[in-house]
Amino acid sequence: MKNLILTLTTCFLSILSFSQLNSTLLFHWNDTTIIGSAAYDNAYNECWGFEVNNTEIAVIGSTEGTHFFNVTDPQNSTEVAFVAGAYTGSGVVHRDYHDYQGYLYIVCDEGWSTSTLQIVDISNLPTSVNVVYDSDSLFNTSHNIFIDTATSKLYACASNSAMDIYSLDIPTLPNLIYSYTDVGHVHDAYVRNDTAYLNCGPDGFRIVDFSPLDWPVLPSPPYIELSSLTAYPDAGYNHSGWLSDDGTIYAMQDENHGYDVKIMDVSDFNNITVLSTLNSGQNPQSMAHNGIIKGDLLYLAYYHDGLRVFDISNPSNPIQICNYDTYSPASYNSYKGAWGVYPNLPSGNIIVSDMQTGLYILDCSIVPTSSVEENFSKLDVFPNPSTDFFNVSDNINKVEIYDISGRKISQQIITNDHKFYRENIANGLYIYRLFDKRDLEIENGKIIFE
Repeated sequence: MKNLILTLTTCFLSILSFSQLNSTLLFHWNDTTIIGSAAYDNAYNECWGFEVNNTEIAVIGSTEGTHFFNVTDPQNSTEVAFVAGAYTGSGVVHRDYHDYQGYLYIVCDEGWSTSTLQIVDISNLPTSVNVVYDSDSLFNTSHNIFIDTATSKLYACASNSAMDIYSLDIPTLPNLIYSYTDVGHVHDAYVRNDTAYLNCGPDGFRIVDFSPLDWPVLPSPPYIELSSLTAYPDAGYNHSGWLSDDGTIYAMQDENHGYDVKIMDVSDFNNITVLSTLNSGQNPQSMAHNGIIKGDLLYLAYYHDGLRVFDISNPSNPIQICNYDTYSPASYNSYKGAWGVYPNLPSGNIIVSDMQTGLYILDCSIVPTSSVEENFSKLDVFPNPSTDFFNVSDNINKVEIYDISGRKISQQIITNDHKFYRENIANGLYIYRLFDKRDLEIENGKIIFE
């Protein structure tokens, strides 16, 4: 019976993966006065997040500049600061962000003669920010940046060269230490302890060790190429990726319509292996943009298909367990919808940026399939199994019941007796969803009626 329950529950979660069952909108901001780009009509681009002074901050870029929101109390989120871009208006498509030691680093990929690197002191948020560096002395434009916090280095992709590396020993005074030109273009990078995972557009994927940059005597070249990969399933424009916490799994996106996301074993640099591929399941032309791995979960900004979250605890069999649609597509052959995602706020709330519809703060109340068994019986629902009714805790306002096909079969508002009454529900396994007085889902799980 136990194995049957686990199997049926897994099936249920898979069936419901294309609904918004495990996501709740907490906040949405869209300033319709901000003009869109001439290229893609996107008023917005990348998002980022961090905590400062016990305050959760969400960042989103626009054609005008960089917007800072206090999202500590997400349903009462407010814009608390704004930094105008050096280059603004309909020519802006891309901005990118990374924070380090109390500073936010800002770049733009357009405005080849007017853009700058901006460094913003964020230590006084949520009260104010202070721009401490705004200059083109190092570079004008960069497509993406990544900061290796362990080694205090900033990697500027597609800047003056394929990728330029700067020391942040003095965070407000970046110092160029090397320009990497072994490929024509580095679109994005993930770097940890000097090991750089490079997404090189038409030149595929590379792993490069830049630790020789810190050697007493600089070798030529001052790096070690550890691995490269150009032939793999759905190889196209190698766009971006993210490394797992344990350094063994890399999730990689090729930015081509209809191309799957690759889940790769990178534990052996001499034998990079694609373990599985995944997609949103929505349209043959669907396309992923940016992704971040947190624990066993892969969070993807999936353009037209919004936020998509996959359980990759078994990397050979990723399972979609959560989504939230931020954009209603007219056509999948365009570049519109969810651009960026940031899942690392202490609260667990998710920041998503949509190119056309703005900033989203989402609660993804996810029960990963890997932990289904341990979550079988929860304190908020008892007895379980149940006969005529089950009890819920006193903070529950509404209960929804679903069968294993994902069909809602019952809904009740909970009265002062704190009971859900079975009524005409047949014997069997079902899924419950519990909502508080704000109509926010706070728990889901399994219930057996017998």
